[in-house]
Formats: sequence, C-alpha cells, structure tokens
Amino acid sequence: MSYIRFDKVNKFFGTNHVLKDISIEIEEGQLVTFLGPSGCGKSTLLRCLSGLEQASSGRIYLGGEDITDLPPQKRGIGLVFQQYSLFPNMTVEKNIAFGLRVARMSKPEIEKKVDRVLEIVGLTEKKKHYPRQLSGGQQQRVALARALVMEPKVLLLDEPLSAIDALLRRNLQIEIRRIQQELKITTLFVTHDQDEAIVMSDHIFLFNMGQIEQADKAMDLYTGPKTHFAAKFIGNYNILSKEDYRKLFGTEAAKNGVAIRPEVIKVSTEPQQGDGYTFTGVVRNFIPHGNIIRYGVEVNGVMLNVDKLHDDVMLPCNGSNVYLHIKRENVLDID
Repeated sequence: MSYIRFDKVNKFFGTNHVLKDISIEIEEGQLVTFLGPSGCGKSTLLRCLSGLEQASSGRIYLGGEDITDLPPQKRGIGLVFQQYSLFPNMTVEKNIAFGLRVARMSKPEIEKKVDRVLEIVGLTEKKKHYPRQLSGGQQQRVALARALVMEPKVLLLDEPLSAIDALLRRNLQIEIRRIQQELKITTLFVTHDQDEAIVMSDHIFLFNMGQIEQADKAMDLYTGPKTHFAAKFIGNYNILSKEDYRKLFGTEAAKNGVAIRPEVIKVSTEPQQGDGYTFTGVVRNFIPHGNIIRYGVEVNGVMLNVDKLHDDVMLPCNGSNVYLHIKRENVLDID
C-alpha cells in the first residue's frame, strides 16, 4: 500500500491550469524527486501536500488518511525551503528548539532531541553559534535539523540547495541522502537539476507542463527516456528526428525519432568492428567538460556529440576523419 497518494489532483491559479490530473503513489521510506523546469508544477504539488496550497480538485492521502482538507499544522509534515529563514537573534540550538518550545515540550526533552538532531546533521560544535557565524551550508543544515527535530511523517525539500556553491552542494547532497537513509524518513525533493536528482533519488517523477512526463527509478530514467522531452531534459542525449535518422541509418524510424547518449558512442581513429552500427565521421569541434571531452562529429550531414574520457588519447583536431560504433540497444526509440 502506498504511503503518499495523489488522486487526480488539479490546481488552477485563475485560468492557469498548473496541475493536470496528477495521480501518483509514493512508498514509505523512499527519497522521491520531483524533477522538471521552472513553472512545470513540481513545487505546487509539494505545497498542496504540505497544505500551503489547496488543490482545486482531487484528493491527497498520507498513511491511508485523507489529508486534503487538513490544515498544515495537522499534517505532520516538515518543510525545508531554499531560504533558510533562521531567526538571526537566536543560536543554532534555539532555532532548532523553537517548534518544540511552541509545542510546550519539557526542557529536558527539548535538550535531548536538539542534541540528537545536531549530531545527525554534524553541527554539535555549532550549537551556541548564531546564524551570521555559519556558512551557507551550515545554515541549510540548521534548517534541515529544525524540520527533523519535530519528527515529521514526511520531509519536503523544495530546492534547498539551489543557492549554494557547486562543491558544497555536492557534499550536502550526500549528507541529505545519508540522513534520509539513517532516519528512514519519507522525503520528497524538488529540483530542476537532473544530476542532483539522479545522485539522490530512489525514484524520480519528471514533470512537464503540469503533468508527469515519465516516472521511473533514477538510473532507469537516465538510460531509458521514453519521450523527446525526457531525453532532452534528463541527460545530454543526441536526439535525432525522423529525417536525421533516415540520413544516418538509411531507414525509417520506428517512432518519432531516437535518442543516443554521447558516452555510448565509441570513437576511434581506427575502423570499428562489432554488432551494431558503424560510421565514418569528421570531427568538427570539441569542448572540455571536466573529466570528459565532448566531440562534435558530423556523419552523413548529421551532428553527433560523442563523449570521451579526458585521460584517453586525444582525437585529431577539427576536420579529421574518425570511426564511430553504436550498439543497437543504445539507439532508443522515443515519442
């Protein structure tokens, strides 16, 4: 039985139809990501679950209970947003304890819970510090601790890392995932960053214009996009139209086109052999991308991006002939 269930949820803002018959189920203990571009409806669905927005129609269930009309404070849901919203005049300890004090919990119990959650987020030594004395990443961990200390049924994270620099962001991705797995708390994470979604998620719901474009396990979504939008958004796929497919393969495409990941195309200065497709192409450009180099190779009038590890032997400069090989199973039909 699903732990969270959205049943035909719609949301209108005036005449703007933001969520369109969303029906999805989420299992208990998972970290699930709502992924998609800005304005696709992912944060709105999160806010409908939390009670900060009211669904225009449809029902929302948590643990088998219909919570559609419950006020936010009765849903047992913790929220962490991009903005830390910490009280600047309170220490870390007091920021985290604020909700417990409002709930009139005893002082010894508050101290016990705060110390426990500080240990979980790795900020025990910062408990007497003020927000201004913390880095951005530390402040975000305080915001996370403040939500966790209330022991919510579900934790909602609405793009909490988008304002943090790249290196710290990667570290916090790992930390949030570790904490989520340690506590086994059902977590919904909103992001527009496909790499972040793949690193952190058990399951991904890809949103497009108020609807679920594709739902899958993280790596299955990356390796098996079903539509043009999914292939374009989730990775750096080569997306070939029917016309491009005809130019490259000499036959008609089975669907509306195909998608091919740059890293599955084998490239060499020597002829390629093996089952699948082999081509001769011309290197037109190359761009370094960290540990890989992305080559632009023209084949039969079609440009293909081909990724090659940086520590491999460099291909010849622009205008040189190269040989490509693609396995049949790596040419994915898309709608």
